[in-house]
Amino acid sequence: MSRRLLSIGALSLGLLLTTGCAMPIEPSEPDPVLGPDEFALRIDRLESDLAARCDLKLSSLTENARLQHTLVADVREVGSLLRHLRADVERLELAETAPPVITQECTADELGLANKAVVGRSEWIGLQDVGTYLKARIDSGANTSSLSASEITRFERDGANWVRFKLGLTDDDVVVDSVRDEWIEAPVERRVRILQASGEGSRPVVSLMMTLGPIRELVEFTLNDRTHLNYPVLLGRRFLMDITVIDVAETYLHERPEFPGGRPADEAEVDENEREDEES
Repeated sequence: MSRRLLSIGALSLGLLLTTGCAMPIEPSEPDPVLGPDEFALRIDRLESDLAARCDLKLSSLTENARLQHTLVADVREVGSLLRHLRADVERLELAETAPPVITQECTADELGLANKAVVGRSEWIGLQDVGTYLKARIDSGANTSSLSASEITRFERDGANWVRFKLGLTDDDVVVDSVRDEWIEAPVERRVRILQASGEGSRPVVSLMMTLGPIRELVEFTLNDRTHLNYPVLLGRRFLMDITVIDVAETYLHERPEFPGGRPADEAEVDENEREDEES
């Protein structure tokens, strides 16, 4: 019985192998064809993706350049600190071997400096009657203070001699902009004689209220054109005497005064670029 079953199974398997299994095959669908609008839309998307990747790459390169610039600046600063440290070490080594020097210290009272204000070689001043701040050069070699003026015109008022003038300024001078072309009037206190190569002349002297740090004084100024010089104001001995001491190693020791229309005092540092030429 079992042999019979085996024979029938072998016969069935042979029939299957010779005839095969007829399985239905479904035809595949063709790829969809893109229309012009869909094609253009896909191209726009590709362009947008490429542009976004380019922007990201550019932003990354810019950030890397900024970091590199910062690192270079830090390296330079470290190098500068190392040089200063080496110089300090050398000075200390020399100080250990040098003989002690005994000096006599004088108090400020003994020198008559206790009640005097210390000023640098250049300072900010304020002209209360004009309403502006200006840069001033401190010069103990000059006798009278000087203010840069233009269009100086003489006239009489109530029988007294007066002058009308404008501040003589260049585009680089720092000033409250609203007073650049403003007329200023003041009585003439006196005139000073000037000897020049072109001959003898005179300049009017006016008194204006001026502030410099804690100092508030009525100061005599000679009026003349100083636009060829670096400072529109020069402060001489008549102002400095008995009230100030000059520290020529310092500049702008006192805060810039503030006036309506002018910039705040805490922004003065950007305008304090020193110009170290000689002028009188």
